[in-house]
Amino acid sequence: MSSYVPSLKKLYTEQVVPELVKSRGYKNSHQVPKILKVNLNTGIDSDADKNQIADIARDMGLIAGQKPILNRSKKAIANFKLKPNQVTGCSVTLRGPAMWEFLYRLLAVALPTIRDFRGVPSKFDGQGNYSLGITDFTIFPEITVENVKKTMGLDITIVTSAPTDDEGRELLKLLGMPFRRTETQAAKTNAA
Repeated sequence: MSSYVPSLKKLYTEQVVPELVKSRGYKNSHQVPKILKVNLNTGIDSDADKNQIADIARDMGLIAGQKPILNRSKKAIANFKLKPNQVTGCSVTLRGPAMWEFLYRLLAVALPTIRDFRGVPSKFDGQGNYSLGITDFTIFPEITVENVKKTMGLDITIVTSAPTDDEGRELLKLLGMPFRRTETQAAKTNAA
């Protein structure tokens, strides 16, 4: 068993946990919210052939660092040109060191490379979990643009143990999530 600890997890244990205990007044460190898992998901067109599906699965595997599962339709829906057992998407669930490594690459490398980036929306789901949509997956350094025939979007869901949105937002902000400044925050800093 190796003693490797991802750098973002080290930041979480050494800086984020004490900061949250101090700011939120938790009685012990087990009350501090933590990241449980990260889900990655992308859709696949109904007219995609086997090669496109293989390319998307390969690219998703490169981004996530583990092999994705292919999601299939359960029944036929004529309006959506959907046949039974047809591949409709591709998803990965990351936990442990792979999750921390992906989050580090997302926060430190991928998001800052977006052109005219002004931050991500700060809207949570009401239970402390955060979802982020990326329209072009080529922002990740693992993807070589020359090999991409068709760009795909990517949905990223960060599941936390935070009971409220404010606690989840503070956790992700301390980890380095670049949330967009709202107009009221901008007005307060301009007035000061």
